[in-house]
Amino acid sequence: MAIILNIDTAIEVSSVCLSKNGKIIQARIQRDRKEHAAWLHPAIKEIINASELKTGAIEAIGVTIGPGSYTGLRVGLATAKGLCYALDIPLISINTLAVMAYPEKNSEADLLCPMIDARRKEVFTAVYDKDLKEIVKPCSMIINEQSFSDLLSSNKITFLGNGSYKFRQMIDHPNAVFSDNVTTATDMSYLSEQYFHRKEFSDIAYTQPLYLKEFYSTSR
Repeated sequence: MAIILNIDTAIEVSSVCLSKNGKIIQARIQRDRKEHAAWLHPAIKEIINASELKTGAIEAIGVTIGPGSYTGLRVGLATAKGLCYALDIPLISINTLAVMAYPEKNSEADLLCPMIDARRKEVFTAVYDKDLKEIVKPCSMIINEQSFSDLLSSNKITFLGNGSYKFRQMIDHPNAVFSDNVTTATDMSYLSEQYFHRKEFSDIAYTQPLYLKEFYSTSR
């Protein structure tokens, strides 16, 4: 059992949530990318106050570590680290692509392929099975009509995320399924709870964002 503050500023929608035992207590979402940095700290204070919990009740901070927006990742991780230092609690960092894939684990597809738009025909992507085991490790990829053709030949794959919109225009395959699900910090709650119980904590001093591509920013 753990009370965890989850922070996601990696992609176009920024969000925070408080969870207890993996279940959501309070959550807030910000859709205006330009306001993410100014919005984050007041939103955290708001959900703590709304939950009627004291700040000291929080037992860990979960944050999406990347890939994603260069600026967003720095804002989210800096905030998470600062709170962990101040409260003397552990940091949990979770790959953004795994967080995106998690809500689709009960879909009918065999594999899950989250995609983050990295401009032009490039995406940040990975492929997971239904247990979130990596089939294709997180990477930066130039997509085309033949991308994932080997996997699609024998697996139904759910593609999701803002990078999947352009891939949808490139392929017409019976095993390709597309989801419009928008990831938020609420999708982190189960995963961060599991990390907490396995004591899979990140080093507060040395953990860095996972950019995959230097100086990438979704705001460019």
